[in-house]
Amino acid sequence: MLGLPKGSLEESTRVLFGKAGFSITLSSRSYRPVIDDPELDGRFVRAQEVSRYVEHGFFDCGLTGLDWIRENRSDVVEVCDLIYSRATRLKSRWVMAVPESSPIRAVEDLQGKRIATELVETTRAFLKERGVSAEVEFSWGATEMKAPDLVDAIVDITETGGSLRANKLRIVATIMETNTKLIANRQSWEIPAKRRKIENIALLLTAALEAESKVGLKLNAPKDRLDEILNGLPALRNPTISPLSSADWVALETVVDEAVVREIIPVLKSHGAEGIIEYPLNKVVY
Repeated sequence: MLGLPKGSLEESTRVLFGKAGFSITLSSRSYRPVIDDPELDGRFVRAQEVSRYVEHGFFDCGLTGLDWIRENRSDVVEVCDLIYSRATRLKSRWVMAVPESSPIRAVEDLQGKRIATELVETTRAFLKERGVSAEVEFSWGATEMKAPDLVDAIVDITETGGSLRANKLRIVATIMETNTKLIANRQSWEIPAKRRKIENIALLLTAALEAESKVGLKLNAPKDRLDEILNGLPALRNPTISPLSSADWVALETVVDEAVVREIIPVLKSHGAEGIIEYPLNKVVY
């Protein structure tokens, strides 16, 4: 039984599972997906709740953020990190922010103030560690608009900080970094068949994420310039070299970071490479 995050991560999670080889379909307004794996059943619930349901055994495993594992104080197995979100492939941050015009410059300035957030317990613990006593209230949403009229500060999640800047908010402190994790129920983890299945899911999801920033390259290279080409050609280990019907040429195949392809292809061409093909990858397993 698999717990999947409903809401902002829902679509990106379905896409990730699709690249990993699992088709997840969900009808309108349904929380019970159809997964094309007879060994898997699942439910979509809010990410805030997944870790509790995994801990209590309703889910054998699930995907949720480190932030909600900590907020719920859930006793679960953290199987692997899956750094993805709806917009970027960066870790997100929970930050304490105040209006740009606020006199508050440091966490200590929040003594006696009011703070709104969804991450109530984590925020309280953060303040307590710093000896600050402030009122922390739960926010049901639209947290960014509550300062300065309703509260003195907010604690909210951000990836790039763009939304905070758009709402004329200034970051005072970072409370924690967070990313999605695959977690497992401790009793399920001790059952060999379930553990193998969860580990296989982790392997495939991780491989799908690794593939997103990489591409495959194929090319033909003249043997007499092979050393020049290999010196400028990165690879996960070493490029694959195969003979061609012409004794003077070989075929090369490798996997490289997509970000460097625009630099590599002109160099390869200048060294005599021909038939250069770039192709996308679904999974990369190390």
